[in-house]
Amino acid sequence: MFKPIVLTLFALFGISTTTSAQSIAHEVGIIFGPSVFQSDYGERHDFETNIGNKGFGAGVVHFINFSANNNRDRFFSEHFKVRSELSFNKTEFKHYGMYVDRNPPKLSTLQLLGMKGSTTLVNVGSQLEFSFIKIHDFENSVGSFSPYLSLGFQASYYSTKVGSSLGPLGISDHTYFKYLTPSDGHRYGFSTEHGLVLSVVTGVGVHYKLTKMSDLMLDVRYQGFASDWIDGININKDIYKENKSNDSQVLLNVGYIFYLEF
Repeated sequence: MFKPIVLTLFALFGISTTTSAQSIAHEVGIIFGPSVFQSDYGERHDFETNIGNKGFGAGVVHFINFSANNNRDRFFSEHFKVRSELSFNKTEFKHYGMYVDRNPPKLSTLQLLGMKGSTTLVNVGSQLEFSFIKIHDFENSVGSFSPYLSLGFQASYYSTKVGSSLGPLGISDHTYFKYLTPSDGHRYGFSTEHGLVLSVVTGVGVHYKLTKMSDLMLDVRYQGFASDWIDGININKDIYKENKSNDSQVLLNVGYIFYLEF
């Protein structure tokens, strides 16, 4: 069950051990910030839905910096870093859109309004970060900026809960009809569960050279999961064609990075 996370940790340990022997520089830091979750709660393509299911996260990061003196002027070492991350975030869910804005409300409206959920994620993984300017030039210029792109993978442990203020879900009086249909091996289109999931992570950001030995960081990242159960609901895709995409989230992170001397 925990094989993806174990393999990721061993891979990261192996990279760190190998590169330490080659006079590679290391950086550590903290990140934190808000997130918005693109889930099955709410109306598809609705603006209020897209920004409504908000969360917050925090984590620790480690950078392997290949830009040592003996690697100067090599394109890879001057433009790439490997970023490893252990992070946590939590999101609360509820329905938005015209189906919950009906006035006077129907039973289906009350069922959707009463439905609430949450998910907690613990993520571990790595990204390859590409800097548009030379890393040496940035490191030697306090007050400078270094924009970057990143791409990588994460393994996440998720724990999701779903319920209703009307009463237990699974009863027709309390549950919107679409969620009573079996879906993807589950008895219903909702599930309170926990498990492991892989995701692709990509982002754009900027480093700011605060001091000789520290940076500030700001980035926006997209995390796309290989599952549609992360938010706890997943209506049957064969019947309800509007349910097209797996869960995902967008995160805005602010960070403080400190350079280690080895």
